[in-house]
Amino acid sequence: MWLAALVLAGCGKEADPPAPTVPEVGVITIKPQAITVTNELPGRTSAYRIAQVRARVDGIVARRAYVEGSDVQAGQLLFQVDPAPYQAALASARASLSRAQANLVSTTALAERDKVLIEDNAISRQEYDNAVAAQGQAAADVAAGQAGVQTASINLGYTEVRAPVSGRIGAAQVTEGGYVQASGATLLATVQQLDPIYVDLNQTSVEGLRLRREVANGRLQLHGPRQAKVHLLLEDGSQYPLDGTLEFTDITVDPGTGMVTVRALFPNPNHVLLPGMFVRAQIEEGVSAQTVLVPQVGVTHNARGEATALLVGGDNKVVFKTVVTGRTVDSNWVIESGLQANDRIIVEGGQKVQPGQLVRPVESSTPQGRSVSAGIVTDPTHAPPAAAPGGER
Repeated sequence: MWLAALVLAGCGKEADPPAPTVPEVGVITIKPQAITVTNELPGRTSAYRIAQVRARVDGIVARRAYVEGSDVQAGQLLFQVDPAPYQAALASARASLSRAQANLVSTTALAERDKVLIEDNAISRQEYDNAVAAQGQAAADVAAGQAGVQTASINLGYTEVRAPVSGRIGAAQVTEGGYVQASGATLLATVQQLDPIYVDLNQTSVEGLRLRREVANGRLQLHGPRQAKVHLLLEDGSQYPLDGTLEFTDITVDPGTGMVTVRALFPNPNHVLLPGMFVRAQIEEGVSAQTVLVPQVGVTHNARGEATALLVGGDNKVVFKTVVTGRTVDSNWVIESGLQANDRIIVEGGQKVQPGQLVRPVESSTPQGRSVSAGIVTDPTHAPPAAAPGGER
């Protein structure tokens, strides 16, 4: 009987509830770092100089003195316009000058003789004044003759059409026997200087505004305007081996496209780059110090589009935070505000916990900011946020 009573008493005793399990989450500790800010922009190449070779005298083209598509040097003879009429004009101008010079000698001698006579009252004052005037007229005729000779010489020189700049010349627009006119400025050929060569890039006004804002608040430190490095990607995806420099950023926004022109200068010794090629340029805009990077898996967006994150506080309890994201670097978000150094953000297991819940944080192997110094920075409007395992919070 006493044994049965003991068994019944034992069955009536309630069992203790099991201890709650503390979930484990993977976290990374925020460590601000410096990153190189680069921006990739589309653009096209354009010649460093474009010189249109045009006729400066009227006449028949006697010969073409260059090979189409070849490289020419500044001052090299390109076309020869028939010089015979201009040689004759120069000879006539020289003859007129000689006649004027001879007349000047005669009138000068007459004026000097009349000067002596007027002192002895041998001639009237009117006769002396006429002799001096004739001398002045003769001197003016000499000056006009000299100008005529110079003009005729210049026109004769224009019959030899020479390259205004060094570069590659295109197809001839006239052939031997063709008539050219100075009044119509007949186009003969075009010379383009290809080394160095310009690359005109298109940047949105929003990107330009962001750049200026970050420079103003000290978050972005730019290189000198002529020292910003530019790397070029060609149409086939290969990288151009030579780096360029940033020349200037236009101050006018195209009202039709909302774009601003950015010009870079590249060396082109082998003429790999030709005018009109489509390229993509990576511009190193500067170095952003103390940048907070967070893996994209640690940031989600709520129904209002706000970026949110879960942190582990000092008491190992989950803390909900709203953050402001900027651009992306590799697989990381740049956090503009909401996080600071040494914050522990949950990147693994966030879908299993709630704000205020006690957790056991473990350092995650998720890389933070790997290869950021070589990463391309893109605008967040062009890169959709990565979805976190837990979906929206």
